Amino acid sequence: MANQTTSDIAVSASPAQVMSVIADFGAYPEWATGVRECEVTVPGADGRAEQVRFVLDAAPIRDEYTLTYTWSGNASVTWALAQGHMIKAMDGAYVLSEQPDGTTEVTYRLAVDVAIPLLGMLKRKAEKVIIDTALKGLKKRVEATEAGDGQAH
Repeated sequence: MANQTTSDIAVSASPAQVMSVIADFGAYPEWATGVRECEVTVPGADGRAEQVRFVLDAAPIRDEYTLTYTWSGNASVTWALAQGHMIKAMDGAYVLSEQPDGTTEVTYRLAVDVAIPLLGMLKRKAEKVIIDTALKGLKKRVEATEAGDGQAH
């Protein structure tokens, strides 16, 4: 993926615990900023989604789009845009790496192209905001789930 934006965060949970939150698309509106709806449209044979429809309301981008997912166990998941209106391209990945202290380093890579003209610098800045917000939301969700009774609240 050319011109990607990348960031990472340490999460106090195992890669399997982090990946279970990433794979729980029905809960995204509860923790993923801007996601209003999230629906698995093509379930995968392994229980993880192959295709997911999103309704996003994250000014200035409001769109309904579908992403196709490829899972590599609890090590990584990649996605690509299957269909969108305002969003013309979206390639991304979560890469999980278990650390010696028992935490998981989560690296988020993202490249987005939209139908409205944006300077490359503004596009990278928007990707950075999306990534940082997503990583913080993911960390909070995983750690709250693990601190509780194991169920997402």
